[in-house]
Parts: sequence; C-alpha cells; structure tokens
Amino acid sequence: MRTIAEFEAAARERLDPAHYDYFAGGAQDEITVAENESAFKKVRLLPRVLRGSDKRDLSVELLGTSSSMPILIAPTAFHRLAHADGELATARAAARAGTIMVVSMAATTAIEDVAAAAREVAPDPGLWFQLYLQPDLEFTEAIVRRAERAGVKAFVATVDSPVLGRRERDDRNDFHDLPAGLVVENLRNIGENRSGGNASHVRDIVMSAGLNWDHIAWLRSKTKLPVLIKGVLHAEDARLAVHHGVAGIVVSNHGGRQLDTVPATIDVLPDIAAAVGGAIPVLVDGGIRRGTDVVKALALGADAVAVGRPIVWGLAAGGREGVTQVLELLRDDFDQALALCGGRHPADLTPDQVRR
Repeated sequence: MRTIAEFEAAARERLDPAHYDYFAGGAQDEITVAENESAFKKVRLLPRVLRGSDKRDLSVELLGTSSSMPILIAPTAFHRLAHADGELATARAAARAGTIMVVSMAATTAIEDVAAAAREVAPDPGLWFQLYLQPDLEFTEAIVRRAERAGVKAFVATVDSPVLGRRERDDRNDFHDLPAGLVVENLRNIGENRSGGNASHVRDIVMSAGLNWDHIAWLRSKTKLPVLIKGVLHAEDARLAVHHGVAGIVVSNHGGRQLDTVPATIDVLPDIAAAVGGAIPVLVDGGIRRGTDVVKALALGADAVAVGRPIVWGLAAGGREGVTQVLELLRDDFDQALALCGGRHPADLTPDQVRR
C-alpha cells in the first residue's frame, strides 16, 4: 500500500462496521472532519531551488524528547478495537521508527505494558501521556504518578472536552461501550485502596465542564514533567497558555469529534503560531495524510505534527507492521517533499514557501 487512503480501505474491510465508524466518524454532520483534510489541499507550496543539500536531517527535539522526524503519533483511544495487539503493536512501531507516541489515557492497554513493549525495541523510547483531568483530583494525581513510574516524558492535557461531542455514527450503531473483554486499562486499580473498592474496578472517564486554568496550574504543580495542552484553536488561548507557563500546545479540533463546524487546524495554525511567537513548541494534528501536509504545517509555524487515524488504519490493516509502514510512508513522503522545497531540515521551512 502506497497511500494512507489505501490503508484506510484495507482497515475498513477488516474492522467491524461500528468500530470503523467509531474511528472514522466525527461530531454531527462531520463538516470539520472533512475540512481538516480538504483545507490542506487549498494550501499551495512555493519551493526554493539551488540550495545544494543532497541529504536531509529530519530529526527534531521537543521538550527534551528526541524524535527521528517531526511526525508524532497522536493519542487515540481503543487500539485493541483495531487489532488484538492494540497499543503494544503501536508502541513497538513507534519505538522502531524513533518517533514519539502520545499514549491515550483511554488506551485499552495499561501504560506500564505500553512502555515495556516500547523498551523491547528501544532502550529510551519517546512516550508522552495524554490526560483528561478528572474532577476527582486525587484520582487524577494517581494516574499522573502511574504514568511517571512507567517512564513517560511529558503530559498532554486535553482541554477541548468539557462535555462529550455528539457523534451520530456511534448513536446510529448504538456503540457507546467497549465490547466484553476490553476496558480502559489506565483506569483500573488506581486509588481503590483508599476507597476500599474492588481491586478489579475500572472507572469511567468523566468530562469536566468546570475545567479552567487553575486545573492546569494544579497539574503543573504535581509533576516535574512538561505539560502541554491539546485542543487550542483560538489565538488568545495560545497567548494565555504562554502566560500560564504551559510547556507546549497542540493545535487540535479533536479530529472533528467534539464541536462540528470549527475551522480546520491548518487554517488557524498561523494565527496561533504568531500568538506564541516561538516561546513554546506548537504542534498540530488533524487531516495530515501526505508529506506535503507536513511541509505545509511546519512552514506555517508548527514544530511538529501528530497523526491519529492513519496510525489506526495501519494497525487494523497489519498490526505492528502496518503501523510501521504508515510511519515510514509518511517519513519518506515528507523527506521527498522537503527536498523538493529546497530544505535540509524541518526548521528550513518558512511561511514564504506557502500560498493560502
């Protein structure tokens, strides 16, 4: 398979239709889902020539974590719906590729096991942990400690989910729970000793409409690791993130799965990058399917991109090897596009090389 679209087609053939819809679908009319991809097609590249670099260095460093390329694995839930090996396969492929995997709090594999799988491949894998701050802060702190012990290098707090978006495909399929035998393993066996509950109890993730900047300050006070926030679309929120000492931001609309009709992330990226002014790293996700998409995002101010659905398609199509193929496809595609734009390193890409 030579394109992400081909991996998606193969995944669709293998997945239960309700599970495919869960991964592929978004909120309500899925306008934002579609525009995340179509917006990239409207951006034009303006290459530079005669720069004389026959070899490229794609590597980047983000908040002390090295990555072989500026293409990260975005946090996505429920990998074991896509393949029996689930997040273990994804972690091994990420470690093999030398890139950062942001492990979802809603993973169907415990963070300790994900980290162990990654270390089978690389001694010091790049693992970050995505976190939904829970109203029970003592419980949230227990999750933070568990992820720290597992060896994660940063926390990514999702901030665009005060309530759960309305996903009509899931409603039509009556898909609102994991099938028997699968649970959100990171919510198992945490804090049960203090409550006296059953040690096999698994909590539900609770969305909190009361989440505010004080909660981010609380999280920063509970860990020495960098704290990024994910779900920023407004430039003023980016400025506030810098003011409040956040280590980095992820420009994200949750893959179009929360609030429909919000802009595509590539369309708001330049304003957010300008608001941040280089003070902290800016990452972007949503709709990235080609190496040219990566070039456009970096030229418009991102330090790196993150991909979600393409990883799931690779996982469903071929397990660990499928994820590896997706990552290497994107790496090779980006390397070629970078060369054709006259770049040697991701930092060589500049806003004057795109037309919007």
